[in-house]
Amino acid sequence: MTGKRDHILITGGAGFVGSNLAHALLGEGERVIVADNFSRDGVRRNAAWLKANHGDRVRIEQVDVRDAARIAPLVRESKQVFHLAAQVAVTTSLEDPLTDLQTNVIGTFNVLEAARSMMTPPAVLFTSTNKVYGGMEDVAVDLADGAYRYTDGRPGVSEEARLDFHSPYGCSKGAADQYVHDYARIYGLPTVVFRMSCIYGTRQFGTEDQGWVAHFGRALYGREPITVYGDGFQVRDILWIDDLVDAMRRAMDRIDTVAGQVFNVGGGAPNAVTVRGVIDRLQDVTGRSVPVHTAEWRPGDQRIYVSDTSKIQRVLDWKPRTSWKAGLEKLVDWLREADLESPVGSRASEPAREPLAVAVGAD
Repeated sequence: MTGKRDHILITGGAGFVGSNLAHALLGEGERVIVADNFSRDGVRRNAAWLKANHGDRVRIEQVDVRDAARIAPLVRESKQVFHLAAQVAVTTSLEDPLTDLQTNVIGTFNVLEAARSMMTPPAVLFTSTNKVYGGMEDVAVDLADGAYRYTDGRPGVSEEARLDFHSPYGCSKGAADQYVHDYARIYGLPTVVFRMSCIYGTRQFGTEDQGWVAHFGRALYGREPITVYGDGFQVRDILWIDDLVDAMRRAMDRIDTVAGQVFNVGGGAPNAVTVRGVIDRLQDVTGRSVPVHTAEWRPGDQRIYVSDTSKIQRVLDWKPRTSWKAGLEKLVDWLREADLESPVGSRASEPAREPLAVAVGAD
């Protein structure tokens, strides 16, 4: 390819994380290509929002990362690639492991190979998951005062923790994680891996299978019962979306020094909260309550997962700025503004399919 590469490519760019990242980059004057297959709830609404706010600075392409012939040209005209596109639900991976594998492994491979074919490859940031560490049954935990805690008092899970993929989703994301990491080591590609904890925030059309914090908020507004898988005392270090976007941009800005590295990214110990604690806070903020039921634990679900963020704090001079309590207030404000007070099971948040041509570039 000849010519100036002045775009930033975000695969899965109309999703929750992608649309927030695109909005931040576009606001700084960057030109962004949003590539998405538009298979998830809310993505059409996010694409239309980006187009309405940024016009021609954002180019939206309906592309599936499994299609190497379509994704490669987009990679080749980009100076940076944020590879976020993925199959994201454990439950879906159990029902359809082939699609999960094709999307998460082959899709990632297609992005990497497109970058490797270039004389000067773009930097590639890949969003992995804490699920690569599996159920962490070898780490002792205690249940005390209504919350699981690490028995040995560790502040969280570091990047040195043993990889132990559980579920087809864990296997596919873990394999992709290792491909991205190894392409830096073997081929010298400027890649970086973010193993993310629970991210939440605006433009998240959460469902029971993925995006559980926003899902709980939508359930409260829709006065739908909530199902908690496990006892609800499991702990997660939830991270507000703007803080994640900040970390991503810092990593890309310093790619010359962080290429080939892996970072655990989450709210850390200060933002560690139980599932029941999130529900209680959302009920307080919304002034609403709904029945809360429990069900069997899901495969590979950790009793506690808290990111040890000491490495990313040291290397990128980054730390979360939004407390989990303040973040849940912001989430509720957005739910009100976005008029998502509809039953969780409905697709009322999604606009009709016809406007897609307005938001999405020609195939």
